[in-house]
Amino acid sequence: YLAIWCIDLEVEEKSSLVEQVSHQCVVMQYILELAKSLDRDPRETLTMFFTKIREATASEYKQAFDDELSSFRDRVRGRAQARIDAAVKEYEEEERQKRLGPGGLDPVEVFETLPDAMKECFEKKDIPMLQEVVADMDQAVASYHIKRCIDSGLWVPGGDDKETDDVVEDGEEIDMDAVNKEVDDESGLRHRYGGSKDDH
Repeated sequence: YLAIWCIDLEVEEKSSLVEQVSHQCVVMQYILELAKSLDRDPRETLTMFFTKIREATASEYKQAFDDELSSFRDRVRGRAQARIDAAVKEYEEEERQKRLGPGGLDPVEVFETLPDAMKECFEKKDIPMLQEVVADMDQAVASYHIKRCIDSGLWVPGGDDKETDDVVEDGEEIDMDAVNKEVDDESGLRHRYGGSKDDH
C-alpha cells in the first residue's frame, strides 16, 4: 500500500510527501526482514531496528539501508513516469480518434504530409493560391493529396457555390471556393482548422 501511495504522490508531484512515505516504506521492509530473520513478531523488533539503525551510522547496515531507500525512490519515479506516459498516450489517442475524418484519416497527420506549397495555402486560407498550386502539380499526386484531405475531413465536399474554378479529383468536381468555410457550415468544403482569411 505504501509503495502504491508513493507512486500516486510522485504522479501528483508531492515531492516532500514522497520523501517521507518512501522512507517509511523502506523502514517497514527492513523491520519485516529483521523479524523474519529472528523468527519474531514484527512488533517485537521495532525497538531493535531503530537502535540498530541509530548506532550504525557508518556501518554497512546503514549504507545498505540508504542504498535501498535511494533505489526504491528511483523505482517510484520510474513507475510514476510510466503511468504519466501511458495517460498522455491514451489522451492523445482519444483526441486523435475524435479528429478522424469520414475516411478514417487524421487531418493533423494528413496536413503534415502535404507538400509545403499546399500547406502554405491552408495556413493562409488562400483559395486562389491553392487552385494554382494544384493546377501546377502532377495530376496523380494532386489527386492523391486531395483524396486524403477529403478522407481526413480536412476538406468536406459539397456545396453549390461555383464562383471559383473547381479542382478535378478522380473525375469528380470538388468546389474549392468553400475550402475556408467553418466546420459547422454545411455547404461547400470545410477547413478543419477553422477561421477565415481575415483572421490571419
